[in-house]
Amino acid sequence: MNPESKARLFNFRVQENERVADGIFRLLLAAPYELVSALRPGMFLNLAVPGNPAHLTRVPLSFAKADAEACTVEIVYAAVGDATRRLSLMSPGQESTVVGPLGNGWWLPQSRQRAIVVAGGVGLPPVVAAARMLREAGLDVTAVVGAQTEAKLWQGGLDALDAMGVEVYVATDDGTRGYHGFTTGVVQELLSVGEFGSVLTCGPTPMMAGVARLAEGAGVPCQASLERMMTCGFGACNTCNVAMRAGGYKSCCMDGPVFDAGEVAW
Repeated sequence: MNPESKARLFNFRVQENERVADGIFRLLLAAPYELVSALRPGMFLNLAVPGNPAHLTRVPLSFAKADAEACTVEIVYAAVGDATRRLSLMSPGQESTVVGPLGNGWWLPQSRQRAIVVAGGVGLPPVVAAARMLREAGLDVTAVVGAQTEAKLWQGGLDALDAMGVEVYVATDDGTRGYHGFTTGVVQELLSVGEFGSVLTCGPTPMMAGVARLAEGAGVPCQASLERMMTCGFGACNTCNVAMRAGGYKSCCMDGPVFDAGEVAW
């Protein structure tokens, strides 16, 4: 965990919770300034979702934007299990608790050359946050955003990237929008014809592994935000271990979720 962050329990209130794509929801929560102002791009939150007393664990979720002035956090998530389905049913005004800030986020690349950010599925929210960080630092950014089909694309995320002045490429597995194929096909072409100083990626593990291999082959540093079952968020349960190329394991919730992709044993 970032030594500067002090994770605590906070109350939150739902401001908005709406379906934004097939199986994808956007949650805007209001939380104390102390929490929102401490969040850095790539960190995550652990939310308690009411409705099932047998479900004792919290739901770890990344965020697309933390607005300290408005004291709000924008989270986009997929309703894929009992907890996230219950989360999708929470209405504006409902309250619960959240633990945060948690984890280590993206870091600014040493290179000032154009960066590539690569998102797959619900890996888009933390990539939007990464792109905002890079643009605020004055870096040019190209984004490659992938989904199974156009119906599963979070258009709000694409709009946010466009508003930042980010060059955006879309790839869908079925070809219903943009490039017909995987994000790695677009990334491979970009790296072969352009000069880039860094790659930042979040999404399905096979996609990130492919992006990491392409970046390494091109000699470009790559950061990857990994997804594991981060049950406790404090490194105590050992359910989110990440195998490292040099041997041994690191904790996704404490050492990550953002890692140097070259250090991960994909």
